[in-house]
Amino acid sequence: MHFIDTHSHLFAEEFDSDRDTVITQAVNSGIGKMVLPNIDYSTLNGVYQLCNQYPGHCYPVIGMHPTSVKENYPAELKQIEHFLESNKCVAIGETGIDLYWDKTFFKEQCEAFSEQLNWAYHLKLPIIIHCRDSFDEIYHLLKSRESNIPSGIFHSFGGNAEQAHKVMDLGFKIGINGTVTFKNSKLPEALQSIPLEEIVLETDSPYLTPVPFRGRRNESSYLIYIAQKISEIKGVSVEDVALITTRTAEGIFNFNLQA
Repeated sequence: MHFIDTHSHLFAEEFDSDRDTVITQAVNSGIGKMVLPNIDYSTLNGVYQLCNQYPGHCYPVIGMHPTSVKENYPAELKQIEHFLESNKCVAIGETGIDLYWDKTFFKEQCEAFSEQLNWAYHLKLPIIIHCRDSFDEIYHLLKSRESNIPSGIFHSFGGNAEQAHKVMDLGFKIGINGTVTFKNSKLPEALQSIPLEEIVLETDSPYLTPVPFRGRRNESSYLIYIAQKISEIKGVSVEDVALITTRTAEGIFNFNLQA
């Protein structure tokens, strides 16, 4: 079986002591490709160092996380845009709106998100959207753009079936990670009406570790536990989950573009 982890922060400091081992273990577990969205300008070098060290396995995504958006966001966004001009990537992101931690910079988050949507649309790249306590705000912003919407993924989807269908109607795929394995998760119910072809797998490592490792650091090799849960929910084999979600991810990202 071959899987693609469409969202992993393997450049994070949580992996400083055993990063090479973690990546090797993921590849040996069948996770052949790992997509690495940066957080802000300070993490770009870490992302590209890994992608250069593991060509064909690690792939860069360039953007600015909404929780990194502060008063000075235009200057940092310009730095990231300048970096983007001379470095290849497979997507823009992760970007979006996060109203869970702090609503102080909501207006600035919307502006930064809109600018990165423009990048993705004009560069013909997919976009990875971070949506936390902000589904309606993101949905209305995307709808307001009419046809000027790139393709991409709603990362770490945690909504209901109605919201999932709105995501699909916009042309986006649905990123499912370890939260689907949590005891009180409502995702299994929402996934009942979502075609498997609309789903991609992600770990968001080192965060959102799936059961049975919840409470520990997450890593890309744990993607198999997410696949097993989706297999159980959809009543199909894990092999089918691997085949279909990998095909969908390959349709989103141009993996021929290497940093």
